[in-house]
Amino acid sequence: MGSNKRAAIYARVSTDGQSTDNQLVALREVAERRGWEIVEVYIDHGISGAKGREKRPSFDRLLKDASRRKFHVVMAWAIDRMGRSLRDLVETIEHLEATSIDLYLDQQNIDTTTLAGKLLFQITGTFAEFERSMIRQRVNAGLAKARVQGTKSGKPFGRPKIDGRLEQSIRLALESGGKGMLKIAAEHGVGSGTVQRVKAQIGKQRGRVTRLGW
Repeated sequence: MGSNKRAAIYARVSTDGQSTDNQLVALREVAERRGWEIVEVYIDHGISGAKGREKRPSFDRLLKDASRRKFHVVMAWAIDRMGRSLRDLVETIEHLEATSIDLYLDQQNIDTTTLAGKLLFQITGTFAEFERSMIRQRVNAGLAKARVQGTKSGKPFGRPKIDGRLEQSIRLALESGGKGMLKIAAEHGVGSGTVQRVKAQIGKQRGRVTRLGW
C-alpha cells in the first residue's frame, strides 16, 4: 500500500525524563512494512499535550511543513500525542485534510489513507461540531439570563453609559490634545476603557464626515 508515500513522524513526551524511543521504534516498523519513506521526525520533549500549537514548536513546524506538502502522511503513536482535546484533534485533522495529508495513529488503529479511516474522522468531526454548538448555546443562554436578571433588577445589561456632560468633557479633553488617556481618565474619575471608547466614537464620527464630504 502506498509504497511511494513520504511519511513524517510526530512524537511527544510530557516530561524531560521520558523518552520517545519506543514511539519511534514502533512507527518506523509500521512505515517499513507499508513501504513508506520517513522523511522527517518531529519531537517535542517535556511538553504537555494540553498546550496549544504555539507552545509546541515541533508540532507547529510539522503543520507548517504539511502546508508545504513535504510529506503525504503524518504518523503518531497514539491520539493523545497529537492533542488532549477533541477540538484540538479535529482542528489538526482539518488542517491536514486541507493540505491533503493523511494521518496514521498506531494505538487507535486509525489510518486515513484508507476509506474506513476517513469515515471514522468524518464522524469525529461531527461530534466536534456538536461540542462547539453546545458551547455556543450555553453562552447564548447565559447572556439571555443576564439580560432578564438585569431587567428585573432595573439595572441595564452590558456596559453602563456615562453622563452626557461627563462624556462631552472627555471629548473636549481628547480633542484639545496634550494629555494622555490615562491622565484624562484619572481627572474625570473613569476607567481608561471609557476614554478609549469616547476616542473611538470621535474617530468614527470624523470618518463618517469625511465619507460624506463635509
